[in-house]
Amino acid sequence: MPGTVFFSVSMSLDGFIAPESPEELMGQQWMELQQWAFRQRFFRENLKLGKGGEEGRDNDIAQETFERTGASVMGKRIFDAGERMWPEEPPFHTPVFVVTHEERDPWERRGGTTFHFVNDGIHSALDRAREAAGNRDVRIAGGGETIVLYLNAGLVNEFHIALSPVLFGSGVRLFEGVDAGRWALDLVDAEPSPHTTHLRYAVRAR
Repeated sequence: MPGTVFFSVSMSLDGFIAPESPEELMGQQWMELQQWAFRQRFFRENLKLGKGGEEGRDNDIAQETFERTGASVMGKRIFDAGERMWPEEPPFHTPVFVVTHEERDPWERRGGTTFHFVNDGIHSALDRAREAAGNRDVRIAGGGETIVLYLNAGLVNEFHIALSPVLFGSGVRLFEGVDAGRWALDLVDAEPSPHTTHLRYAVRAR
C-alpha cells in the first residue's frame, strides 16, 4: 500500500516560506524563519554543522519527519538553490526526484542521496518516488509552486507547518494559486514550542 504524501515547511506569520530571490536564501530573514530547526541536535548532525544543539519536542519532530520519508519530490527552483548550498552529503539520504524540463543523468551524492531528473510531469515524479519509498512516505520538498501543483492535483494527504514568529512582507507564498474551492483541511494537531508552533492538517476534497 503506498505511503502518505506530505509536505513539511517553515512559514512566516504572514504566509511566506522563502524570499523571492534564491540569492537571498541563507540570508538573515530566511535564517530567522528556520531558526527553530537550526537549533536542533538532529538537524545540526544531519547537515554536519557540528556537535551540540537542543533536544526536546522540536528535535523529535525534525527527526520524525526525516525518518518517515522514503523519497522526496522537489521543483527545479529549489534544486538549483540547494545545489549551490548543500554539502557533499546532502541531508536527504534517500532518492530525490526533481520535476524539470531539463534532461540530466542522475546525480549521485554521498550519504545515499541520488537526484533523479523527471521530464514527464508531477504524476510521473510521484509514481517514481512512491516506488522508491517502499513502505515509507513521500515528502514534497518544495518549493511553493511545486507544493501547490501537488495540492491542486489532489495528491497531498497531509502537511506540517512550523509557524515561525517572523514577518517577511514579501517573498514566496506557500498557498499562492491554490484551488481553495476544491480542498478542505482538518486540523490534526497544534503543538507550540518556545521557537515555533507546529500545525498538522489532513487534506480532503470538499
